[in-house]
Amino acid sequence: MVSTGNMWILEKNTPQQPRGLKQRVISALLYCTGEMKQLHTHMKDKSFLLQFSEWCLRGISRVILLNNPLSGALILAALLLESPWQALLGMLGLLASTLTAIILGQDWEEVSSGLYGFNGMLVALLMGVFSSAGDWYWWLLLPVCLGGATTTFISSSLAPVLERWDLPVSVFPFNTVIVLYLACTGTSNPYFPNYPAQPPGAPESTNHTQLHVPQLLQGVVLGVGQIFACETLGPSLLILGAVFLFSPVLAVHALLGSVISTVAGMSMSVQYSFLYSGLSGFNGALGCMVVGAFFLFSWRTHLLSIANALLSAYTDIALSNLLGVVGLPASSWAATLTGTLVLLLTGENFKEYRIPTGKVTSPEHNLRLHKQWSVANTNTTDV
Repeated sequence: MVSTGNMWILEKNTPQQPRGLKQRVISALLYCTGEMKQLHTHMKDKSFLLQFSEWCLRGISRVILLNNPLSGALILAALLLESPWQALLGMLGLLASTLTAIILGQDWEEVSSGLYGFNGMLVALLMGVFSSAGDWYWWLLLPVCLGGATTTFISSSLAPVLERWDLPVSVFPFNTVIVLYLACTGTSNPYFPNYPAQPPGAPESTNHTQLHVPQLLQGVVLGVGQIFACETLGPSLLILGAVFLFSPVLAVHALLGSVISTVAGMSMSVQYSFLYSGLSGFNGALGCMVVGAFFLFSWRTHLLSIANALLSAYTDIALSNLLGVVGLPASSWAATLTGTLVLLLTGENFKEYRIPTGKVTSPEHNLRLHKQWSVANTNTTDV
């Protein structure tokens, strides 16, 4: 049995000084993994500009359930490699939402850990993806800033409500704002025209060609990149590397979820372009990662992550077909809704492995805390 009552109170023992070159290298590498709390503490007495840069990098990584500034830097590099215009929009949305949180006086620890930045970034990225005005259309910066700021208002309003059930705000603000924006502007707006979203359901005549396996395998990796609207292999691999830097366990969950979601798409005969581009995989990747991040790793929770990836995939197909009729994307509604339902599970076999929202770190660190608690609890029992 796992108790989540006292185990999260334990603090890590101060590590001994490493000895030898090999141990120093390992120590340096470990310093860059996980949440990099030492860096966060070190930055507290630095200038506001340096602190703000760290907050923004953490906000970038928060999009994909991470909390690591180096992971955020890798993801930013991936966005620049994919499209400098998209990177500019994403950063502007991130800045707008984070600065709005500071102006509103939101909790300083939450702001500094990037919790008010990632929704704004996602809104900005999707505005750029669906804009039919082309790159470097400067008028788009206006809705990007307004949309990013709006996500902070929604996050601030939802947080007290969701905290009653120990639920994160997640990307509810992003999904709400982007759907409202695209529904308001439409495809024929003279100032902010958009491409209509296409449903993934394939016409009967399009899926009779042979499936191209190398492209399908590439689509699995692109499923991770599509979380940031990246459609090419190089940036997607960088994003996967950013996940691996924070947590190898979460990186495995991301790929596994994308594989499961892609297979689900094949079973529903979605268009091959959705399979090859990773659009069929990213909701499954997120759904699998949610369980990996919010539950202690065990064979039970591993099966739950697979089930949630499958549920996210089929929910995404259903919502995409439904909203695609009116030209709107399902974005990440599927993973958000199914992930929230999973976090509300009340069965004892899973509830006992649930990590409190405020205590979520990397899966590896969660396991270390659990082992420390188990040893301490055993020693107390023996006494």
